[in-house]
Amino acid sequence: MSEVRCVVDLRATVGEGPVWDDRARVLWWVDIKTPRLFRFDPASGENRAWPMPERIGCVIPREKGGLIGAFKTGFKWIDPEAGTVTPITDPEPDRPGNRFNDGKCDRFGRLFAGTMDDAEVECTGTLYRLDPDLGVHVVRRGVQLSNGLDWSPDDRLMYYTDSPRRLIWVYDYDLDRGALANERVFARIPDDAGVPDGLCVDAAGFVWSAHWGGSRITRYAPDGRIDRVLEMPVPQPSSCTFGGPDLATLYATSAAIGMTEADFAKAPQGGGLFAVEVGVRGQPVSRFAG
Repeated sequence: MSEVRCVVDLRATVGEGPVWDDRARVLWWVDIKTPRLFRFDPASGENRAWPMPERIGCVIPREKGGLIGAFKTGFKWIDPEAGTVTPITDPEPDRPGNRFNDGKCDRFGRLFAGTMDDAEVECTGTLYRLDPDLGVHVVRRGVQLSNGLDWSPDDRLMYYTDSPRRLIWVYDYDLDRGALANERVFARIPDDAGVPDGLCVDAAGFVWSAHWGGSRITRYAPDGRIDRVLEMPVPQPSSCTFGGPDLATLYATSAAIGMTEADFAKAPQGGGLFAVEVGVRGQPVSRFAG
């Protein structure tokens, strides 16, 4: 495993949602609370930024070009080159205190994304599925802070995080129907290890979970045991994904929110984007099919 290196030293308020675009060979990511969209090009080192009109939880590349994003007020098309953000649908117009957080597409191009109380007090979150025909379906209610999710390489399992509960769940997944069944606890994160945040699943079926407040990313074996712990040089790693031409680089976002000058003295790159070669490969991105 190579050294963890900071590839974008930015102090993002809440850096999140990294996703590798295999066609453009760039990494998209966001700053949720100082709402911006970023595009990092590993070949040039450029990190281009676009301001967003409101808080943004995640973005996913589309099969038809451009991006789809999950925002405070629902799903929207994003055309970075034209500088446009176009509303699609808002499934929660009656919950103005909520916003969307993390999201990802399954192998058939359906977008799963969940909401949360933006004040992080009430348990008002819901996990939704947005189909390519733009139909919205409720997948799970009663979520406190909807977070990291991904699928096993054979598409038979889906992993899903509710951060304040310190739980990563696993479900049996029906790819044909886009349906979950048989919820059970995959991993329970102890108090001294931080809070489970964004995650990704590698090509071997192991789960990588960023632990906010724990200065680490933990790799879990398919049976839930801890396989290894990647120590991070920042206190609030927020999410991770595999990228690069051969999907052999693990990219990790982080957050600067709440950090004091004393914290920055110990971790000056808080809020930055990091990269490390970990000796395994990830899965190709699944684009939104709509």
